[in-house]
Amino acid sequence: MYNTVVTLKKGEGRTLKSGGLWIYDNEIDSIMGSFENGDIVTVHDFDGYFLGIGFINTNSKITIRILSRRKDTVIDRAFLKKRLEDAWNYRKATVDTGSCRIVFGEADFLPGIVIDKFSDVLVVESLALGIDRLKDQIVELLKEILADDGIFIRGVYERSDAKVRLNEGMERFKGFLGEPFDTKVLIEENGVKYIVDVEDGQKTGFFLDQKYNRAAIHKLCKGKRVLDCFTHTGSFALNAGIAGASEVLGVDASMTGILQAEENARLNGLEDRVKFRCADVFELLPALEEQKEYYDVVILDPPAFTKSRNSIKNAVKGYREINLRGIRLVKNGGFLVTCSCSHFMDPELFAKTIKEAARGAHRRLRQVEFCTQCADHPILWAADESYYLKFYIFQVVDEK
Repeated sequence: MYNTVVTLKKGEGRTLKSGGLWIYDNEIDSIMGSFENGDIVTVHDFDGYFLGIGFINTNSKITIRILSRRKDTVIDRAFLKKRLEDAWNYRKATVDTGSCRIVFGEADFLPGIVIDKFSDVLVVESLALGIDRLKDQIVELLKEILADDGIFIRGVYERSDAKVRLNEGMERFKGFLGEPFDTKVLIEENGVKYIVDVEDGQKTGFFLDQKYNRAAIHKLCKGKRVLDCFTHTGSFALNAGIAGASEVLGVDASMTGILQAEENARLNGLEDRVKFRCADVFELLPALEEQKEYYDVVILDPPAFTKSRNSIKNAVKGYREINLRGIRLVKNGGFLVTCSCSHFMDPELFAKTIKEAARGAHRRLRQVEFCTQCADHPILWAADESYYLKFYIFQVVDEK
């Protein structure tokens, strides 16, 4: 069906053969046939064995992203509809779908595209040339699928403004797909209301991947003093407030985020107990320790300190520092909630870094809980790029 044939070098394609969906430029031996970047091609092993079909882009180190491993597959409307129906049915079975990620790229076998649903608005992030060509059709099909379940989408906004698009030879873009609408969207999660800014908020506007991890802190916070670091628009802080914390301080370096967090606190009637401060967390934590400010619960939810293997050493230093400082601020018997959203900070390295921080703080940690990202961000085994979030809750105790 797809006449351009890409043949891999002998011994290459290990990621693909173990279940992944990517083929890198240095794995390719030859390309036979004419094509334009973004076209769908057939992939063979060195000996001519069929491996799959996917879209090609020679501008990218990830030269081919596989769409199907079946030889007779046609990438048409029916194919896309089935992929989207599968994605939506999975969410309905696993998460609250009021607001959720409906499509998570490779983990939903639609590589390079993310679609989040915030109430009755969709936000699309397209990161690969091949899927970008199919984007409009994917959005229309998804709206039809949701309408069949009585969910009517009032607007779609595209947030394809990540730098990674430049690696694909594509321009960064954000804007309406269809008619304009109010981009401040009201959602509710775990009993907390938020205004999500899908136009100017980080990523697609709100971090849905921590949904049930935020709920997990509720049992720890009633009547407690809580510090939430890297609060963004206040999500963990507001969950602590809703759970009955006596006092919450949320900290973030972004004044835009802080202003949104304060609006969210007012929206939930929590402004008397949940306060926010614009500050650099790395500077604030030592200052709080010097002031002898201690907390029953300390939450560390930083942005990814590394987005490549090359900077992992500096990232480890950053994670070790904030965890050491955070642990020192926890009262004896209190709790540390700590996360990493960096794919390159693998679970073993993150655990080792936390252990070193606890040793440096001369405190003992008792693990209460370990979780990953919410189920609407599924982890596709053998496709390691889909596993990125690590979430721990520890009790912190003095040396016995």
